Amino acid sequence: MQGIAILGSTGSIGKQTLEVIEQFPERLQAVSLVAGENFELLAQQVKKYHPKIAVIAKEELLSPLKALVGDTKTVLLAGEAGIKEALEISEVTTVLAAISGSAGLKPTLQAIKYGKKVALANKETLVTAGHIVMENVQEKNVQLLPVDSEHSAIFQCLANQNKFLEKLILTASGGPFRGWPKERLAQVTPEMALKHPNWSMGSKITIDSATLINKGLEVIEAHWLFNMPYDRIEVIIHPQSIIHSMIMFKDTSVIAQMGYPDMRLPILYAISWPERWSTGWDRLDFSSISGLTFEKPDYDVFPGLKLAYEVGAAGGTAPTIFNAANEKAVELFLNGRIKFPRIVELIEFCLQYIPIKQRPSLEEILELDLFVRKMVDNKVKTDYF
Repeated sequence: MQGIAILGSTGSIGKQTLEVIEQFPERLQAVSLVAGENFELLAQQVKKYHPKIAVIAKEELLSPLKALVGDTKTVLLAGEAGIKEALEISEVTTVLAAISGSAGLKPTLQAIKYGKKVALANKETLVTAGHIVMENVQEKNVQLLPVDSEHSAIFQCLANQNKFLEKLILTASGGPFRGWPKERLAQVTPEMALKHPNWSMGSKITIDSATLINKGLEVIEAHWLFNMPYDRIEVIIHPQSIIHSMIMFKDTSVIAQMGYPDMRLPILYAISWPERWSTGWDRLDFSSISGLTFEKPDYDVFPGLKLAYEVGAAGGTAPTIFNAANEKAVELFLNGRIKFPRIVELIEFCLQYIPIKQRPSLEEILELDLFVRKMVDNKVKTDYF
């Protein structure tokens, strides 16, 4: 029996993880659930899954959570102290890290500190502090398994043949604005950007997919997960989202991992590895696939992807600046305060004016993250667009 702690249980990945746990009640148990602000859904999850601990991130939401849950054996907690307790209990063997954005960094490091197996669905953790995370993983000798469909695909394809590897090939659907002229992107509304053609995801990652910045974040994540130089990580647009990623070996052989776009599969693989458990999910029907197509990304229309390569190569705090500026800009776009193309422009602005420091400490990363967000907000307040 694996005891699972879900960081971000009320988000898209968290809810799908609970679906996976439901399918394997004899093997998996939801021991700890951690949510951000959605105390109503967390209350429903507590009543349904009966975890030992449930945590709401904001202290002021603990009372309304308790009121909704009522009489329960689940210990209800709040804040960082609550998250710490949810992770350190002995029943937790695996931590599904799915808190959105850089907020997931500290809890993930906490899970590593406690020696838990980590199924990582939060790419920003490695983007903002890859050197710190990987050093901790090696020091504690813990398993860090990818949940992102692309990185899961690469992990599945590699099968311990890293020494023969030539390059990684990350696939991208291209998002809802693939093929659009650059000038038309100024017309994009949040409602339009939230309509992803293939995947059902949270709002932040869906916007990132529309700008292709999500793919840029995945490039940086792949660099850390697989110790791969940036010039050996390729992004290819694959609109059907059937091939989730590929690897090319030195002998020119290419291996791909395929399947319908369903995040439950990489979630399950990260939990069940090195085994594969039988499911009742839809099997890939090749006769129903009319074709698989590929094209190069358009860096002129989607400059955020090219910028991600540049900040990854620059290293140090450059990816932290990139990620924090993007998170704040996405928030502003979703709130109707900026236009769609302004997201990348604000990232570029921050990178232009903030000096890059190599090998920053965790404290410096967290301070810089807050500084960048304020910088983006102030820039928008003082400019007119």
